[in-house]
Amino acid sequence: MAGLGGRRQRRGWQLFGALGALAIVVSAVYVVRQLMHGGLGPSDTAGLVGLLLGVAGLVVAVVALRKPIEGNDAELARGWAATLARQVEDGESPVWRQLLGDDTRRINLTYNLHPATVRPAVAPGAGRLTADGSGPVTLPDIVTYYRATQPLRLVVTGAPGAGKTVLALELMLALLDGRAEDDPVPVRIPLSRWDTERQSLPELLQQRLIEAYDWPADLADGLVRHHLVLPVLDGLDEMDPPTPDGSPDPTAPRATTVIRALNAYQRGRDAGSLILTCRTHHYDALTPHTEVLDAARITIAPVGNVDAKAYLTDRALGTVRWQPLLNHLAAHPDGLLATVLSTPWRLCLTATVYHHDGDPGELLTLPDADALDHHLLARYIPAATRTTPNPRGYTPHDVHRWLHHLTTHLDPTGFLPATTPQGAEATDLVLHELWPLAGRARVRTTDALLTTLTVLTTLPLAWTAPQQRAVPLAVLISVFAVLAGAFDITAGRPRSAANPLRTPQGRRKLAAGLLVGLAFGLAVGLAVGLAAGLLLRLAAGLATGLTVGLAFGLAFGLSLGLTRDPGANLGARAVIRSDALAGLTFGLTFGLAAGLLVGLAAGLTFGLATGLLVGLAFGLAFGLATGLVIGAQAARRYAVFLLCSRRRLPFRLALFLDWAVTAGLMRYSGPAYQYRHRELQHWLRQHPQPPDQP
Repeated sequence: MAGLGGRRQRRGWQLFGALGALAIVVSAVYVVRQLMHGGLGPSDTAGLVGLLLGVAGLVVAVVALRKPIEGNDAELARGWAATLARQVEDGESPVWRQLLGDDTRRINLTYNLHPATVRPAVAPGAGRLTADGSGPVTLPDIVTYYRATQPLRLVVTGAPGAGKTVLALELMLALLDGRAEDDPVPVRIPLSRWDTERQSLPELLQQRLIEAYDWPADLADGLVRHHLVLPVLDGLDEMDPPTPDGSPDPTAPRATTVIRALNAYQRGRDAGSLILTCRTHHYDALTPHTEVLDAARITIAPVGNVDAKAYLTDRALGTVRWQPLLNHLAAHPDGLLATVLSTPWRLCLTATVYHHDGDPGELLTLPDADALDHHLLARYIPAATRTTPNPRGYTPHDVHRWLHHLTTHLDPTGFLPATTPQGAEATDLVLHELWPLAGRARVRTTDALLTTLTVLTTLPLAWTAPQQRAVPLAVLISVFAVLAGAFDITAGRPRSAANPLRTPQGRRKLAAGLLVGLAFGLAVGLAVGLAAGLLLRLAAGLATGLTVGLAFGLAFGLSLGLTRDPGANLGARAVIRSDALAGLTFGLTFGLAAGLLVGLAAGLTFGLATGLLVGLAFGLAFGLATGLVIGAQAARRYAVFLLCSRRRLPFRLALFLDWAVTAGLMRYSGPAYQYRHRELQHWLRQHPQPPDQP
């Protein structure tokens, strides 16, 4: 998503700055050259100098357009907040619609204030999602309820599938609709990716603005510093793994750290505003040890029979098919169906399955809750596939089979039986961590072989070097190919390109990386050169070894300074792209350095121009191969995993998972994909093939 001064805009300005500087240099060179030739009249001289000044003035004038509007920080921050509000609304509205089953009809949830014994906030006793609908009209809607809470700190708890995220999104969008100039902008953050050991809450908010909404670091810092960002922290229950029996961990170290950070979060002398969601059982397990202070905790109530009927009626395209089910719910408000359909998840599931066709009345024939769940889940994927735009022609059978295969990755032990409780399963599908699914030995072997062959494809380039250096270079490339293949047996962490010159820490990291890299390259170059000198002439071996070693060390040092760990808020596919870009950065840096050194050495024999041309051609080709091997380790391992999974998963897996998010089968959680609901994930793990349907 492009933000104010986002990546594309900043890169555009950087490109213009580089071209402008080049234009000034070219103009200056031209002017000096003409003046040195002499024979110019005063008017000609003045015209040349005017050309240089005109080009420089044009560049400076255009660059000056980027200067922000003058004003104090608070005034500027309010303008930035208005832009952020539009971004959040544009980004969260599709998520809200997708959670409602790709519709705008809402279940009018009710919730009650949970009694607290330690420093509770002042809040109304109960409320509803919206003010319309059935039930007591005196209950406030969610935005009125939140604004009546003092201080503005709300903890939303509920059972699995109760609608916690839907309620939080409804509150966010309602706050944006009625937002005043000085009101903070609600920004939703999946809590599972908060690095609690290294980040404070303000740092997390700033990172979210940078990576999810593409804001420059200084503007993001200004918004957070002026308290114009309202944190909406989603999924406290997903931060820690459950106990072996599937129950919540009462110690939950990461969740406990989060709560302590929230209790320390302030705005001036008051507690900082926030919204937090968590499953009821998980929060209850934490409460004896710690809880969010100065906050109102609400618990979402089961959906009432009247509200369930109203929702199904609103979602129905024709009420005739639905009438037997609606009549049954009205006649048996405490019956099995009414109880099972008292959660938003199952209500939405029912509405999706029978949205276009089918007979909802067949639910009346099912004997118990398990049979009803099985019936709905077995029809969910076919219904979602049928109703969602499907340009790639995914079939329900393939969708079911692929999603089932991915659930096997979420078995933390590798030995969980299909009857294991839901809580024992992991939830995050991170693209670059999926490779063990295709078999660890198979992926590692394939990766090593492909890496070795990729580097060996540059072997013919060694013979473009001077004759006395061609054989040492060929030997070095062959040795490097074997070592690279062995090195790639292990999977690397993803990296992301960074600009180290923007911060003092980045500049120090770049300087340290260059020193370490050059020292390492010198040592490696001497060792390789001496080894090559034993086979060939010592001088040629040392020269070749030092050339390649110093080039590699320079590239290694630059890669340390020009890359960083990808942020936890990057999207799933963005992590792979950023790692590939970091690998390309490393490869080009190494290739240019090696090419220049080889070219200068070759220039002593063939002439400087020819030597540099040959050296740069060799360096860039070898550098690209090296970048793929050493730089883009996570992206490369992911590509190898896809090659090894052709019969079990689609080759364009990320596109399929994005489609599954659109279809309501999956959801995003930072750089990970998650199943829409843990119940769906658990059911898919139990069913490798789609059940037969009548």
